[in-house]
Amino acid sequence: MQHYDLLILGPATRDVNIDYTGEESRIVGGAVTFCTPAAAATGAKVFAAVKAAPEDTEVPRAFHLPPEDIAILSSRHTTEMRNRYFTADRERREALCAAQSDPITPEEVPDIPRKMTHLAGLLYGDFPNTLIEALAGKGLLTCDIQGFLRRNEGGKLVFRDWEDKRRYLPCFDILKADAAEAEILTGLTDRREAARKLIEWGVREVLISHNSEMLAFDGRRMCAYPVTSRNLSGRTGRGDTVFGSYIAMRALGSDIDAALRYATACVSLKMETPGPFTGTRADVEAYMNR
Repeated sequence: MQHYDLLILGPATRDVNIDYTGEESRIVGGAVTFCTPAAAATGAKVFAAVKAAPEDTEVPRAFHLPPEDIAILSSRHTTEMRNRYFTADRERREALCAAQSDPITPEEVPDIPRKMTHLAGLLYGDFPNTLIEALAGKGLLTCDIQGFLRRNEGGKLVFRDWEDKRRYLPCFDILKADAAEAEILTGLTDRREAARKLIEWGVREVLISHNSEMLAFDGRRMCAYPVTSRNLSGRTGRGDTVFGSYIAMRALGSDIDAALRYATACVSLKMETPGPFTGTRADVEAYMNR
């Protein structure tokens, strides 16, 4: 049986994105959709398990993976998102949710040999606590905390603290949050202090994203690299791209400094073009050298 470096697990979305000029685009999105190509570009062997409606045939085509490296986990609906951006840098936006996919249950997770499982969530409810319990201790477990803080309340998306955080944060080997999410979790506005608090609470490694820099901390070493994008036309998927490339590099054996440097270069390059990352590891390394 094929052995994988990384299993990326999460819901795909049908996204409508409206930029600050009013221009509209429609894509297959979601954390799993942006994480997967960034991770695969490192050379890691990646399997994507994607929650979506079976009749939504555009979803598997969006991944550009061999058929044996992707599984569609059946859902009554594919998650539908509408993002309106108010500024050119896409830092201010309104997000609405027209439909949310069913939760992913432990029984649905593909039984494949792998080093790491990543929970690439979008909304609270994508991953029930029973799933975390089932995966904890079965190889490395990583997550994007967005999937536990962002809630769909009648179509409006709101961020709320995760009431079960102190129980389940110690289950994660690597956790990703953006600066705002880190503040919601810890109450701390300083990103470095927030990273230290998350380690204190039991997470073994943290990546915090910000529009100016990416930061990683493992309890011993704090690393940060500046985002160097020459334009921000591909801002959507920033956090998923940086984390997909980061955890893949970690799975391949890079230390946190080398993994973060590569991942920050990858996301800086990706943000210059809309959509998921389509480049190669050589493209990222050439960008780093420039």
